[in-house]
Amino acid sequence: MPLTRLKNLLREPPPATAFEISEAGIAAATAGQRAAMEFQPLKKGTLEVSPLKENVVDPDDFSAAVRSLAGPHAGRKRKDVALILPDYSTRLAVLDFDEFPSGPEEQLALIRFRLKRSVPFDVESAALSYFVQTSGHKRIEVVTAVAPLEVVARYEAPFRAAGMNPGLVTTSALAALELAPEAGLSVVAKISGSVLTVLVRDKGQLRLVRCLEVPASTLKDIAAVLIPTFVYIEDNLGGRPGKLFLCGFGEDTEEAAGYFEDELGVEVEPLRSPLGEPGEHNAGLLGYLCSVAGNN
Repeated sequence: MPLTRLKNLLREPPPATAFEISEAGIAAATAGQRAAMEFQPLKKGTLEVSPLKENVVDPDDFSAAVRSLAGPHAGRKRKDVALILPDYSTRLAVLDFDEFPSGPEEQLALIRFRLKRSVPFDVESAALSYFVQTSGHKRIEVVTAVAPLEVVARYEAPFRAAGMNPGLVTTSALAALELAPEAGLSVVAKISGSVLTVLVRDKGQLRLVRCLEVPASTLKDIAAVLIPTFVYIEDNLGGRPGKLFLCGFGEDTEEAAGYFEDELGVEVEPLRSPLGEPGEHNAGLLGYLCSVAGNN
């Protein structure tokens, strides 16, 4: 869910300091302090990102990396921070409803009921967040993020132990969406390790999210996901995307842009940020910082 809208639901301003977690390491930064951006690598195998099992395989290495980045926060008055989790650690979805209750308890109950059909873990005990989108459509669309409570708790634990309070928790793709222009029908394809996240947005509204593993991560494999997604968009959203934004392709971005332009017949450009180049391990962090800077 766009963080600018999420902020409107919070009584307090969002935390200025944020951390983005990936299997490669932890990226950290504080809003307004570009030079303070840091990256602490993790040993291979410290994290195994999944929505179905424990993600923190080596808690000692993970905790050491957090302590290294905590700096002046550790041991002092507890301070709110934002945690940006890997996309594949949660299940993201856009649910649509003919009618949607006004009460929070009834809303949660209805969302959990819908998610039971597609989520392979206990939804009743899971961590769940959602955002009701406003649109001109007759049906009501709700962006949801759900993960086993223990998965989220294990990510949060070393930050709490280091004197920080995860006051806001989101995912990399949802935070990175702040970097994509809102006009028209567009697609964001974001790679992080072996995970591809595809987000479809129409006039600022998130309409579809896909997050899946593509172990080879070749352009052909990614195109095999994007092509049927574009067909679905044309069949169900009444148009063809005008632009495809790429993120996490690194030095292969130019080659990928040319390849997808030929395969999909769409204009392609990299996701950009005024604070730095969005990549595999920091796109959510940069999106979050842009959101905070733009709303202060």
